Amino acid sequence: MEKAEDDVSNIHNRFSLTLINPSSHYFSLVVSLLVATAITAITHFVYLGTDEWWFRIPAVVITLAGVQLIDKYFTKRKEYSKALHASLFGNLIWLLTLVMGIAASIVLSKELSLFFITFGMFLFASFRIGIFTTTLGADIKKGWAICLVQPLSMFLALMPIEGWIPMLTEPMTLIYGISFLIIASVWSILTDRAGRPGMESTHKTIQAYLASQKNDFSEAEEIMEQRSNKTKVSTTQIRLHSPTHKTDFRMVLPEIHPGPYHPVGGSNIPYLIYKNLDSSAMVLHSISDHSLNLPSKDQVENYLKNLDNCITKEEGLTCTEPITVQINKARVTGLLFGNNPLLFLSLSPHGMEDIPNYMKKDIEQYGKNRNYSKPLIVDTHNAMGKEISKEDAENMLKAAKSCLDTLIGKENYPIEFGYANSDEMDVWAEDLGMGGLGVMCLKIKDKKYFLGWADANNMENGVREKIVQNFAEKNYNLLEICTSDTHYARVKARNKNGYYQLGLITGADKLSGWLLEIAKKAENKLSSARFEILENETEVKIMGQGIYEDYSKALDRSLKLTKGFMIGCTCLFLTSLFL
Repeated sequence: MEKAEDDVSNIHNRFSLTLINPSSHYFSLVVSLLVATAITAITHFVYLGTDEWWFRIPAVVITLAGVQLIDKYFTKRKEYSKALHASLFGNLIWLLTLVMGIAASIVLSKELSLFFITFGMFLFASFRIGIFTTTLGADIKKGWAICLVQPLSMFLALMPIEGWIPMLTEPMTLIYGISFLIIASVWSILTDRAGRPGMESTHKTIQAYLASQKNDFSEAEEIMEQRSNKTKVSTTQIRLHSPTHKTDFRMVLPEIHPGPYHPVGGSNIPYLIYKNLDSSAMVLHSISDHSLNLPSKDQVENYLKNLDNCITKEEGLTCTEPITVQINKARVTGLLFGNNPLLFLSLSPHGMEDIPNYMKKDIEQYGKNRNYSKPLIVDTHNAMGKEISKEDAENMLKAAKSCLDTLIGKENYPIEFGYANSDEMDVWAEDLGMGGLGVMCLKIKDKKYFLGWADANNMENGVREKIVQNFAEKNYNLLEICTSDTHYARVKARNKNGYYQLGLITGADKLSGWLLEIAKKAENKLSSARFEILENETEVKIMGQGIYEDYSKALDRSLKLTKGFMIGCTCLFLTSLFL
């Protein structure tokens, strides 16, 4: 599955392209009107040398504001905000054309040509063909129908009536203008087909993604589910319960991965599992990657509906004391419940992406060779980083195997446990998911150990170490703090990751304070307990590797085409400066 992660990383790296548009449509509205004012002022002060600017400016601004309202009816979802963003960038292109025309006349010592006024209008129209067909949902025919409405309306309000026909019929203007309109159309057709045969329409996929960012995720889920495949996925739970205190707690390891992105599919699956288990659970990150994403809400509901159909594989009253093995950057902490090792893998504070599947298979085989039941392996996901290096992977495997070897000879002791969460606390943070925080306290051989959990998408580097240190200062032994790797986002993060990792906004000290308060509550709930190892198998559709490969290829091909066309358009534009 490593290839799937490579493709996901490539797609993720393209995410920054969606941040080019302004965050507010009010910003686009105001700035586009200011740019229209600048276009009018430059045209009349510099190009025409008239004093008509005083009534031309309000005429152009009013015209622009009016036709911006028309634009939204040509968008797929009648979105006024996207029409405003498109208007802003188109007007900026026109303004840039006028400025470049002035610069060319100065540098080349030639007479300033009115050609650039009309040429800028055509470039604006060409841009509109591209933007309407790619992101706003219009086909190429609608693109041509709407492309000139706004720029031509502005042109008519901008120029004296006697200049309309001569400027619009000037041969060189028509040659350049129509050339760019044709180029924009060809670019649109080719980029739409860039993902074939795996992806029928690149543009529809982009439009579905943009719609999902406004919580209209039905089209995105439909596209993804069509490409998904049925398979059986397992979910393992360690259930700790105290019949005398009527407490019941689960550590859950689903063989699915949160994602693909908020709010589509299983992006919030950790919280949904958490609520399904009465908010008394830690939904941990198993060794899984984005190929194991659930593509739609229907598949999520199917998974949750079958979650209670568990088989008890083993049960008991004892476990070993935890041990930690550190080899260079790699750290593995392990406990043994009966014959079931529970391993927590981390590179913190150095970080890494999802642990690859081959490491899981290697550890499981090693455990099988030592007569263990299936090792339960947790990717703690508590520091940001790239794909794990070969050296770090080898060290982590050595640490995990050493941990398994050591646990064989460890003595077992009766279990006491307590659990508490943040549900009744005033805990809200932009870098924290809906499941909040949780802490489990284990008392083994008169020693207390704590395990922290956060429903969050990874963790800022070094935050885990600061929290562990703050716990140690209170004489609390925090073994690990894990995140669920949820892909839910409370707010839209306008950064290259598309999310805020835990600790980036909240900070380690505030998190430590919350977790320590929860840890004390968990400690006060300590009671004798027994464990059960529960297993569940459910048939669901998962996205698989191929869909990411196709998306990645489509994006790469589209960007290559775009770069080629941009170079060609730039060269063609530069030739116009010498006219």
